Amino acid sequence: MTEDVRFASVRGPELAGVLEPPEHGDRGWGLFVHGFTLGKDSPAAFRISRGLAAEGIGMLRYDALGVGGSGGELGDGSFTVKVADTVRAAEFLTERGTPPQLLVGHSWGGAAAIIAAQQIPSIRAVATIGAPAEPADVERHYDAIVDKVLAEGSGTWNIGGREITLKRDFVEDVRRADLIGRVRTLDRPLLIIHSPTDATVDIENASTIFRAALHPRSFVSLEGSDHFLTVDGQAHRAARIIGAWADQYV
Repeated sequence: MTEDVRFASVRGPELAGVLEPPEHGDRGWGLFVHGFTLGKDSPAAFRISRGLAAEGIGMLRYDALGVGGSGGELGDGSFTVKVADTVRAAEFLTERGTPPQLLVGHSWGGAAAIIAAQQIPSIRAVATIGAPAEPADVERHYDAIVDKVLAEGSGTWNIGGREITLKRDFVEDVRRADLIGRVRTLDRPLLIIHSPTDATVDIENASTIFRAALHPRSFVSLEGSDHFLTVDGQAHRAARIIGAWADQYV
Protein backbone atom coordinates (compact mmCIF):
# COMPACT_ATOMS: atom_id res chain seq x y z
CA MET A 1 0.00 0.00 0.00
CA THR A 2 1.79 3.11 -1.22
CA GLU A 3 1.14 6.48 0.38
CA ASP A 4 1.23 9.89 -1.30
CA VAL A 5 3.01 12.50 0.79
CA ARG A 6 4.08 16.12 0.50
CA PHE A 7 6.80 18.12 2.24
CA ALA A 8 8.35 21.54 1.74
CA SER A 9 11.30 22.22 -0.52
CA VAL A 10 14.06 24.41 0.87
CA ARG A 11 12.76 26.91 -1.69
CA GLY A 12 9.28 26.85 -0.12
CA PRO A 13 6.95 25.04 -2.58
CA GLU A 14 5.71 21.58 -1.66
CA LEU A 15 7.33 18.50 -3.16
CA ALA A 16 5.26 15.43 -4.05
CA GLY A 17 6.47 12.05 -2.87
CA VAL A 18 5.40 8.41 -2.64
CA LEU A 19 6.16 6.08 0.24
CA GLU A 20 6.75 2.43 -0.67
CA PRO A 21 6.43 0.47 2.61
CA PRO A 22 8.46 -2.75 2.95
CA GLU A 23 6.38 -5.64 1.65
CA HIS A 24 7.65 -8.14 4.20
CA GLY A 25 9.84 -7.77 7.25
CA ASP A 26 11.34 -4.37 7.86
CA ARG A 27 15.04 -4.01 7.08
CA GLY A 28 14.87 -0.24 7.29
CA TRP A 29 14.16 2.69 4.98
CA GLY A 30 15.80 4.35 2.03
CA LEU A 31 15.43 7.39 -0.18
CA PHE A 32 15.54 7.52 -3.99
CA VAL A 33 16.84 10.61 -5.82
CA HIS A 34 15.76 10.77 -9.48
CA GLY A 35 17.72 12.12 -12.43
CA PHE A 36 17.52 15.54 -14.03
CA THR A 37 13.83 16.26 -14.91
CA LEU A 38 12.97 12.52 -14.78
CA GLY A 39 10.67 12.44 -11.75
CA LYS A 40 9.60 9.94 -9.11
CA ASP A 41 7.55 7.92 -11.63
CA SER A 42 10.37 7.39 -14.12
CA PRO A 43 11.17 3.72 -14.76
CA ALA A 44 14.33 3.78 -12.64
CA ALA A 45 12.72 5.57 -9.67
CA PHE A 46 9.49 3.58 -9.70
CA ARG A 47 10.86 0.11 -10.38
CA ILE A 48 13.94 0.28 -8.16
CA SER A 49 11.98 1.73 -5.24
CA ARG A 50 9.29 -0.91 -5.60
CA GLY A 51 11.93 -3.61 -5.99
CA LEU A 52 13.69 -2.55 -2.79
CA ALA A 53 10.34 -2.48 -0.97
CA ALA A 54 9.88 -6.08 -2.09
CA GLU A 55 13.31 -6.77 -0.56
CA GLY A 56 12.10 -5.39 2.78
CA ILE A 57 13.49 -1.85 2.48
CA GLY A 58 10.84 0.87 2.58
CA MET A 59 11.50 3.71 0.15
CA LEU A 60 10.55 7.34 -0.41
CA ARG A 61 10.74 8.62 -3.99
CA TYR A 62 9.84 12.22 -4.70
CA ASP A 63 9.62 14.79 -7.49
CA ALA A 64 12.24 17.54 -7.43
CA LEU A 65 11.27 21.21 -7.54
CA GLY A 66 9.18 21.97 -10.64
CA VAL A 67 9.05 18.32 -11.74
CA GLY A 68 5.99 16.01 -11.88
CA GLY A 69 3.58 16.68 -9.04
CA SER A 70 5.84 19.06 -7.15
CA GLY A 71 5.31 22.80 -6.96
CA GLY A 72 7.69 25.54 -7.95
CA GLU A 73 9.76 25.98 -11.10
CA LEU A 74 12.64 23.77 -12.16
CA GLY A 75 14.53 26.92 -13.18
CA ASP A 76 14.41 28.17 -9.58
CA GLY A 77 16.31 25.10 -8.46
CA SER A 78 19.95 24.18 -8.97
CA PHE A 79 22.30 21.37 -8.06
CA THR A 80 22.67 22.87 -4.59
CA VAL A 81 18.88 22.95 -4.21
CA LYS A 82 18.61 19.32 -5.35
CA VAL A 83 21.13 18.32 -2.68
CA ALA A 84 19.37 20.41 -0.03
CA ASP A 85 15.95 18.98 -0.93
CA THR A 86 17.40 15.46 -0.68
CA VAL A 87 18.44 16.33 2.87
CA ARG A 88 14.96 17.75 3.47
CA ALA A 89 13.37 14.52 2.21
CA ALA A 90 15.54 12.57 4.66
CA GLU A 91 14.41 14.89 7.45
CA PHE A 92 10.80 14.20 6.47
CA LEU A 93 11.40 10.46 6.79
CA THR A 94 13.15 10.94 10.13
CA GLU A 95 10.29 13.09 11.47
CA ARG A 96 7.81 10.31 10.73
CA GLY A 97 9.95 7.78 12.63
CA THR A 98 11.56 6.04 9.63
CA PRO A 99 15.01 7.62 9.24
CA PRO A 100 16.65 6.58 5.95
CA GLN A 101 19.72 4.38 6.12
CA LEU A 102 20.11 3.86 2.37
CA LEU A 103 20.41 6.60 -0.25
CA VAL A 104 19.97 5.64 -3.91
CA GLY A 105 20.52 8.11 -6.74
CA HIS A 106 20.02 7.73 -10.49
CA SER A 107 21.95 9.82 -13.04
CA TRP A 108 22.19 13.45 -11.82
CA GLY A 109 20.45 12.25 -8.67
CA GLY A 110 23.39 9.91 -8.06
CA ALA A 111 25.76 12.87 -7.97
CA ALA A 112 23.41 14.70 -5.59
CA ALA A 113 23.09 11.61 -3.37
CA ILE A 114 26.85 11.39 -2.79
CA ILE A 115 26.97 14.97 -1.52
CA ALA A 116 23.67 14.87 0.38
CA ALA A 117 24.65 11.68 2.24
CA GLN A 118 27.34 13.62 4.08
CA GLN A 119 24.63 15.86 5.54
CA ILE A 120 22.27 13.05 6.63
CA PRO A 121 23.47 11.40 9.86
CA SER A 122 21.26 8.30 9.50
CA ILE A 123 22.60 7.30 6.06
CA ARG A 124 24.78 4.19 6.28
CA ALA A 125 25.24 3.39 2.57
CA VAL A 126 24.97 5.10 -0.83
CA ALA A 127 24.24 3.52 -4.23
CA THR A 128 24.42 5.33 -7.56
CA ILE A 129 23.17 4.25 -10.98
CA GLY A 130 24.53 5.91 -14.12
CA ALA A 131 25.87 8.92 -12.23
CA PRO A 132 27.99 11.57 -13.99
CA ALA A 133 31.39 12.39 -12.50
CA GLU A 134 30.75 16.08 -13.24
CA PRO A 135 27.29 17.50 -12.39
CA ALA A 136 27.91 20.17 -15.04
CA ASP A 137 27.53 17.42 -17.65
CA VAL A 138 23.82 18.23 -17.50
CA GLU A 139 24.54 21.51 -19.32
CA ARG A 140 24.43 19.68 -22.64
CA HIS A 141 20.63 19.61 -22.25
CA TYR A 142 20.43 23.40 -22.41
CA ASP A 143 23.70 24.34 -24.15
CA ALA A 144 21.81 26.08 -26.98
CA ILE A 145 20.73 28.86 -24.61
CA VAL A 146 23.48 28.90 -22.00
CA ASP A 147 25.33 31.86 -23.54
CA LYS A 148 22.11 33.89 -23.59
CA VAL A 149 21.37 32.96 -19.96
CA LEU A 150 24.84 34.01 -18.79
CA ALA A 151 24.74 37.24 -20.78
CA GLU A 152 21.16 38.32 -20.05
CA GLY A 153 20.40 36.60 -16.75
CA SER A 154 17.76 34.19 -18.02
CA GLY A 155 16.50 32.36 -21.09
CA THR A 156 13.60 30.17 -22.16
CA TRP A 157 14.33 26.49 -22.52
CA ASN A 158 11.91 23.96 -24.04
CA ILE A 159 12.03 20.43 -22.67
CA GLY A 160 9.38 17.77 -23.15
CA GLY A 161 6.92 20.32 -24.49
CA ARG A 162 7.35 22.58 -21.45
CA GLU A 163 8.88 26.04 -21.50
CA ILE A 164 11.22 26.61 -18.56
CA THR A 165 12.92 29.83 -17.60
CA LEU A 166 16.55 29.00 -16.94
CA LYS A 167 18.44 31.49 -14.78
CA ARG A 168 22.06 32.51 -14.51
CA ASP A 169 22.21 31.36 -10.88
CA PHE A 170 21.20 27.84 -11.95
CA VAL A 171 23.92 27.60 -14.61
CA GLU A 172 26.64 29.03 -12.37
CA ASP A 173 25.66 26.83 -9.43
CA VAL A 174 25.85 23.67 -11.55
CA ARG A 175 29.24 24.70 -12.90
CA ARG A 176 30.60 25.20 -9.37
CA ALA A 177 29.62 21.72 -8.18
CA ASP A 178 32.63 19.58 -7.26
CA LEU A 179 31.56 15.97 -7.04
CA ILE A 180 34.92 14.21 -7.15
CA GLY A 181 36.29 16.28 -4.29
CA ARG A 182 33.26 15.25 -2.22
CA VAL A 183 33.49 11.58 -3.22
CA ARG A 184 36.81 11.44 -1.37
CA THR A 185 35.13 12.63 1.85
CA LEU A 186 31.99 10.49 1.61
CA ASP A 187 32.87 8.24 4.57
CA ARG A 188 30.05 5.82 3.66
CA PRO A 189 30.09 2.53 1.75
CA LEU A 190 29.51 3.32 -1.93
CA LEU A 191 28.05 1.09 -4.64
CA ILE A 192 28.47 2.32 -8.22
CA ILE A 193 26.23 0.71 -10.84
CA HIS A 194 26.71 1.64 -14.49
CA SER A 195 26.00 0.12 -17.88
CA PRO A 196 28.87 -0.22 -20.36
CA THR A 197 26.30 0.49 -23.09
CA ASP A 198 25.05 3.72 -21.47
CA ALA A 199 24.90 6.17 -24.37
CA THR A 200 23.83 9.10 -22.18
CA VAL A 201 26.44 9.05 -19.40
CA ASP A 202 29.55 7.16 -20.54
CA ILE A 203 30.81 4.40 -18.26
CA GLU A 204 34.12 6.27 -17.89
CA ASN A 205 32.20 8.43 -15.40
CA ALA A 206 31.82 5.38 -13.17
CA SER A 207 35.55 4.71 -13.42
CA THR A 208 36.33 8.28 -12.37
CA ILE A 209 34.02 8.11 -9.35
CA PHE A 210 35.30 4.66 -8.37
CA ARG A 211 38.95 5.75 -8.49
CA ALA A 212 38.19 8.77 -6.29
CA ALA A 213 36.19 6.80 -3.71
CA LEU A 214 37.71 5.27 -0.62
CA HIS A 215 36.95 1.75 0.57
CA PRO A 216 34.47 0.24 1.13
CA ARG A 217 33.58 0.81 -2.52
CA SER A 218 32.00 -1.54 -5.03
CA PHE A 219 31.25 -1.49 -8.76
CA VAL A 220 28.70 -3.54 -10.69
CA SER A 221 28.37 -3.45 -14.46
CA LEU A 222 24.72 -3.44 -15.51
CA GLU A 223 25.46 -4.80 -18.96
CA GLY A 224 22.62 -4.73 -21.47
CA SER A 225 20.92 -1.73 -19.89
CA ASP A 226 20.35 1.76 -21.25
CA HIS A 227 20.81 4.87 -19.11
CA PHE A 228 17.14 5.15 -18.19
CA LEU A 229 16.77 1.47 -17.26
CA THR A 230 13.85 1.00 -19.63
CA VAL A 231 15.11 -2.39 -20.86
CA ASP A 232 12.83 -5.08 -19.45
CA GLY A 233 14.05 -6.42 -16.12
CA GLN A 234 17.10 -4.16 -15.70
CA ALA A 235 15.64 -1.87 -13.03
CA HIS A 236 14.48 -4.90 -11.03
CA ARG A 237 17.94 -6.39 -11.43
CA ALA A 238 19.48 -3.17 -10.10
CA ALA A 239 17.11 -3.29 -7.12
CA ARG A 240 18.14 -6.87 -6.29
CA ILE A 241 21.83 -5.93 -6.53
CA ILE A 242 21.37 -2.92 -4.25
CA GLY A 243 19.26 -4.91 -1.80
CA ALA A 244 21.85 -7.67 -1.49
CA TRP A 245 24.78 -5.25 -1.24
CA ALA A 246 23.03 -3.13 1.41
CA ASP A 247 22.24 -6.16 3.60
CA GLN A 248 25.16 -5.58 5.95
CA TYR A 249 24.46 -1.85 6.28
CA VAL A 250 20.65 -1.56 6.44
